[in-house]
Amino acid sequence: MHYFIGNLGHLLVITAFVTSLLSAFAYWKATTLKEIEGKNSWLINARFAFGAHVLGVFGVVAVLFTIIYQHYFEYHYAYSHSSLHLPGQYMLSCYWEGQEGSFLLWMFWHAIIGLILIKTQKTWEAPTMVVFTLVQAFLTSMILGVVIPGIDLKLGSSPFILLRDAMDDPIFKLQPDFIPKDGNGLNALLQNYWMVIHPPTLFLGYALTLPPFAFCIAGLWQKKYVEWVKPALPWSLLGGGILGLGILMGGYWAYETLNFGGYWNWDPVENAVYVPWLILIASIHTMITYKNSETALKSSIILVIAVFLLLLYATFLVRSGILGDASVHAFTDLGLSGQLLIYLLFFTLGAIVLAIIRWKEIPSSEKEVSTYSREFWIFLGATTLCLMGFQVLLPTSIPVYNKIIELFGGVSNLAPPANQIEFYSKFQLWFGVAVALISGTGQFFWWKKIDKEKLKQEMLTPLLITLLLFAFTIAIAKVYNPAYLILTLAGLYLIVSNFKVLFTLAKLNPKLSGGAVAHIGIGMMLIGVMFSAGYSKVVSLNNTGMLISKELPTEFNRDNLLLFINEPRSMAGYDIEYRGERLEPRHRSGFINKNDVELTLDPFKVVALKDIIFQNEKLYNAKDTIEIFPENTFYEIELRRDGKVAASLFPRVQINPAMGGFIASPDIKRKFSRDLYTHVSLPMNREEEPEWGKLEEVKVKIGEEFFINSKYSTMLEEIRRVDEIEGVKLAAEDVAVQAMIKVQGEHEPYTASPFFLIKDKSQVGRLPAEINDLGIKITLLNILPETNEFLLGINARQKDWVVIKALEKPLINVLWLGTFVLMIGFGMAMVRRFREFEND
Repeated sequence: MHYFIGNLGHLLVITAFVTSLLSAFAYWKATTLKEIEGKNSWLINARFAFGAHVLGVFGVVAVLFTIIYQHYFEYHYAYSHSSLHLPGQYMLSCYWEGQEGSFLLWMFWHAIIGLILIKTQKTWEAPTMVVFTLVQAFLTSMILGVVIPGIDLKLGSSPFILLRDAMDDPIFKLQPDFIPKDGNGLNALLQNYWMVIHPPTLFLGYALTLPPFAFCIAGLWQKKYVEWVKPALPWSLLGGGILGLGILMGGYWAYETLNFGGYWNWDPVENAVYVPWLILIASIHTMITYKNSETALKSSIILVIAVFLLLLYATFLVRSGILGDASVHAFTDLGLSGQLLIYLLFFTLGAIVLAIIRWKEIPSSEKEVSTYSREFWIFLGATTLCLMGFQVLLPTSIPVYNKIIELFGGVSNLAPPANQIEFYSKFQLWFGVAVALISGTGQFFWWKKIDKEKLKQEMLTPLLITLLLFAFTIAIAKVYNPAYLILTLAGLYLIVSNFKVLFTLAKLNPKLSGGAVAHIGIGMMLIGVMFSAGYSKVVSLNNTGMLISKELPTEFNRDNLLLFINEPRSMAGYDIEYRGERLEPRHRSGFINKNDVELTLDPFKVVALKDIIFQNEKLYNAKDTIEIFPENTFYEIELRRDGKVAASLFPRVQINPAMGGFIASPDIKRKFSRDLYTHVSLPMNREEEPEWGKLEEVKVKIGEEFFINSKYSTMLEEIRRVDEIEGVKLAAEDVAVQAMIKVQGEHEPYTASPFFLIKDKSQVGRLPAEINDLGIKITLLNILPETNEFLLGINARQKDWVVIKALEKPLINVLWLGTFVLMIGFGMAMVRRFREFEND
């Protein structure tokens, strides 16, 4: 039992919590005192306390990772999320799989950002760090895991709790120091490289919303109503880019790992992050408006505060357990719902009260905003983004409304939308159109008003180009749906108008072109979303006229294709053929034919029966022991065109009890114009005993050719005497022989090796050999010495099969390329704003 490291971790958590409060108090004193000497003294104390807090946070991170990496399964966190067989790169993923680890990740990023603020923001350090350290105190309280004596109140859930204290299992009463030999391991679905980088990116985006909020609150507190915008804007741009990147990473993970055929499912947890990001983008635009024309200051204050509060609300939704079964992503409640609510209410009430008190003192622009000014169009765009978020937020919060009504003794029958994708998409589509049109038009305005004639001249060429591209697009792509036509037109207009602005800025000042680049990316994303979602089509149509199963719904029988092994079918212009089940080795790239290995008592290891070759590369030698991922089975699907192999796909089926059985993940054949997205809909159940056909007896001689099922050329090549069967030594008086039978399959020869055994001179035993790919079983029934013949028994069953679904996703790579362009635009704008701030 490694007690010390857990006690050290718990001590470090308490240290981080106490020092965050001490730092908050010291920074508050440094802010409120007027005499310089007293200010400096408290500022030094505050920095020292925050430094101790940072060391505490880093120490907790190191201790928890050590517990996970060293497999100290006496700790509940390590037992719940890691295992001995978990690959090293996924140790990080299991670190933040649990609530405590993800809170710690959030604190870690805050600690780093806090150090940067202390280093760079001498004027703003004290008031902003008061807000910063208070947020850290609340976050640290979530992993305290202490009980306040007297009132029996527990604060937080500790990641350092022992397994025996977390589980009510009789084994711990009998043996208090019992340590499991292995842990539960990371959810197999999360063993993906995107899950190594997506959560840290997302939580960095979360953390980056705090500096703008802290600057805004500090500005209101210190009555610096105008000055806070300049230091806050670069952080908002950085946060918008990173949070957007984290969201997009999650979408791409869903696209290539899950099998619902898309990248955004409008799950409540997805929505809870999407809404703050929309408001963050709106706040960036209003802050830019204020910096350039001194309008929209109050709007900026409202939106910056709203971004942070919405992220706290999202945290409450995801971690309090209030979503229940409404989301597959939500955490279970660890008893933190009360703390999370206090966390949310503290900053919500504090920010709102402070804003109300200062509201009349906040300067407002008296000048009238003209329709022919950029301020008007930016404000219109920001309003649209807010409405866009509001439309998603209301239905997502239905579980919260129900809970509130229940608290007051009422009964609510409100339910989230049954078809989330259809419900949200039909509204968000039109908001997307509005954003595109407003963004495209707003780019033609500079910060002063322009007249109608000038506007017409600016817009004429982009409009004509847009219409030409639109006509070409609908003619080639055959877009006829009215809503999709409008969305395509809006997306093209946004791209073309911003390209015009980009060319103009390239001549004048390329540093100003970040916004235009980002808007081009948004336009590309809109077109990619429209085509990949609106014109996604099923290509695995069942045209045989036969049902796959009477027990399955009509839609399933229509949209899925039943493939028998080594029997080609036609699909989407390809000859498609199922080639068999494959395993994935742990330490080499490639796949292994299941028939080429032998299972061992260790489910994570197999032994090669022959040299393992994949795509003309030798991976392993015969008799090598190979480590595998036993929960994963891949199905090789070969696509041929004009007799040549165009692609080999390996969609995966994963045994995943945590997700209700098996989970299918797609494999994707990518082209720039479209993706062929293929996943397994129904695999064979290997646990069921196959139904074998009637035994057929055949007499053959060594070297004689015969046919099985009238199509597989077969020859008995050799009969050899053996002194052991499957590793079991035979007695001296026992006699056993093994037949070597070569069977020519559709693509390759197979060898079947049945055994014939005479035990104790009278008892006869037979051990048949099965060739899975061909669906045949061969038994050596008898030896006929008088005719030099051997009696073989042949059984046949239904060949191995798999049911697949394949979809074409047109222009989905325009979406991914658009996200890349969007991030470049964010980066350009962020670098410019940080340099502006440094130069002042």
